[in-house]
Amino acid sequence: MKNPVVGGWYADPESRVYGDTVYLYVTRSLEFDEQVNLDVVMTRDLQTYEVCEGILDMSTFPSARRAVWAPTALEKNGIYYLIFAANNIMTEEEVGGLYIGASISPTGPFRNLFSDGRPLLNKIYNRAQPIDAHLYLDEDGAVYLYYGGWGHLMVCKMRQDMMGFEPMEGDAFGGAVKEITPPEYVEAPYVMKLGGRYHLMYSCGKWGNGTYHVRAAVANSPLGPFAYYDVILKADALADGPGHNSAFCFRQEWYVAYHRRIIGDTDKHHRVLCVDKLSVEGDKLHPVTMTE
Repeated sequence: MKNPVVGGWYADPESRVYGDTVYLYVTRSLEFDEQVNLDVVMTRDLQTYEVCEGILDMSTFPSARRAVWAPTALEKNGIYYLIFAANNIMTEEEVGGLYIGASISPTGPFRNLFSDGRPLLNKIYNRAQPIDAHLYLDEDGAVYLYYGGWGHLMVCKMRQDMMGFEPMEGDAFGGAVKEITPPEYVEAPYVMKLGGRYHLMYSCGKWGNGTYHVRAAVANSPLGPFAYYDVILKADALADGPGHNSAFCFRQEWYVAYHRRIIGDTDKHHRVLCVDKLSVEGDKLHPVTMTE
């Protein structure tokens, strides 16, 4: 393997394996006004990579005009779904939030599930900015949506048609969204299951500098509560600010996909796409050694 895996500025990789191919859905790491679509980076051997640009049919997302961020993808019953954030909304009076699209191909084009072009979620529940979505398909067929910025992690249970949320009991805001924030959480959740338990990776620190890093927590339920247990990615002598990661199993080996920064580069948008091995021995995530 080599890092970064491709040239150019990319961030926020969501990794999926479909057939013999690894797909890394990424943010174009540009100024917010220039972030107007998403790309996917593909590989069959973790050595050579191909970039497929512009995977969203933006004509079906007319209100998503800028800050198109942080995709998450999921295949369900032969349909590929993709959720992303747009417009970096600060209030519910602004148009934007999380949008959902679908395609018959993992490379798109992804078109809005809603014929009127509206977002899936534009509410700000309990001060959780609607960004950084992650879709998790559990073994019983239930699909959970994790998301949230501004230091709040929220979870929803998706409807079977993926066009809304199932009602939730307990301390759910609006009856459909529950807060499950672990210690020091800032953004970028990712969930995987090992040994019957749910492991959450999430980013802490500031995304625009070297303080960005990834922590891990574990729970007995996809709804938490999640207990922190280790730092998985952090700055070292090789690179700064590794974060907003995902994980994937390819040819019986586990890997982590993430972005990181070049030491000494002060442009917050200069982030590069990387892949490294992830140890899951003992049904636990272990700290990652970044490689060049």
